[in-house]
Amino acid sequence: MSTVWKSRYALRTLRTKGSTIRELLKLTQRPEIISFGGGLPAPEVFPVERFEEACRRVLEKHGAQALQYGATEGYEPLRETIAQNMARYGVLAKAENVLITTGSQQALDLIGKLLINSGDRVLVEAPTYLGALQAFNVYGAQFISVPLDDDGLRTDLLESTLRLSPKLMYILPNFQNPAGVTLSEERRHQLIFLADRYGIPIIEDDPYGQLRYEGEHLTPLVVLDYKTLRHHDGRPPGNVLYLSTFSKTLAPGIRLAWIVAPSDVITRLALLKQAADLHTATFNQIVAYEVAKDGFLDQHVKLIRQVYRERRDVMLHALEEFFPSEVTWTHPQGGLFLWVTMPEGIDCRLLFRAALAEHVAFVPGDCFYANATPEECRHMRLNFSFSEPEQIREGIRRLSVAVKAHIRTPRTSLEAVGC
Repeated sequence: MSTVWKSRYALRTLRTKGSTIRELLKLTQRPEIISFGGGLPAPEVFPVERFEEACRRVLEKHGAQALQYGATEGYEPLRETIAQNMARYGVLAKAENVLITTGSQQALDLIGKLLINSGDRVLVEAPTYLGALQAFNVYGAQFISVPLDDDGLRTDLLESTLRLSPKLMYILPNFQNPAGVTLSEERRHQLIFLADRYGIPIIEDDPYGQLRYEGEHLTPLVVLDYKTLRHHDGRPPGNVLYLSTFSKTLAPGIRLAWIVAPSDVITRLALLKQAADLHTATFNQIVAYEVAKDGFLDQHVKLIRQVYRERRDVMLHALEEFFPSEVTWTHPQGGLFLWVTMPEGIDCRLLFRAALAEHVAFVPGDCFYANATPEECRHMRLNFSFSEPEQIREGIRRLSVAVKAHIRTPRTSLEAVGC
């Protein structure tokens, strides 16, 4: 039966691959493993009681509406709330500019479906978010990459790549996943200028923007787009599509994210969403609205920042204490991740196996490159949001044992973790 069905699959399915991170996480479910692998929020900060109260209130007062079909664009009070909250960061959108999606992954899928034809070039950061590579790969994207440094995308290397006429750019400007770096203000202006000059739209993915632990807030690309280019209609003018999510500020299990775009783009995306799932779950949207309203979300984000700042600092201090001097890492100002670079010649896919033997896990860095080279196999991504401080310190100590042994006697015969 499986052989028969294999011959019937659409050609696009030949391009699909499983999430390496999700496969790796299957290896880390044993209780003795301390995992820095997933990008998981801390369950201790989930506002469970607030959700419980909201669910009860929604069923009592809005039960018929919450359990019914809804508008494809999303629950209007929630869309209005999102628009109002983003206005504080200079994003002047209306509800008509907001589409609610079933998580950020659906947002990426819809954008790929809307914009990418097979063979289109898509410019991404190197490294970049694995989920975006997966989403765009389905539609036949050909990836071209521009490297990062501590100030984010290397805009000094961007123009030569733009001459290859990519269909779009996918950028994570704040606390980038996986590297944890933030695009500097100067480079943001350069990026917007070059995008306008070459007519290349930008997908600005901002799941972590509210999770800043130090430094000043930087202007979103979508804001620079209309301010710098002198658009004055008060709404996103068109060259930047903005994405964000409730997964990191409320809970990932409710699967709620959004796209901000010009109203005609929202209309097109809504038609594609209708064909996919009709609409995001009405109940989830109304509950999220009830949870977030009356200033609760602002206060809750302050708690999240406090918890994650402590965990980031514990990880940074533990790296300083336990890791050898040949290893370097980023110092994220926010978000969930930091990026570790091993000495030349070290393959973190092999190191992963050694780390598992020490009962600790991470994600090998080559998973986050569109076309990984041997040089890019010497990185690892570490998540600091999920584990409690004492687990973080112990996990880094365990990892350092594997790292030191691997640096002394690098092994090339072990089976690598494929990405």
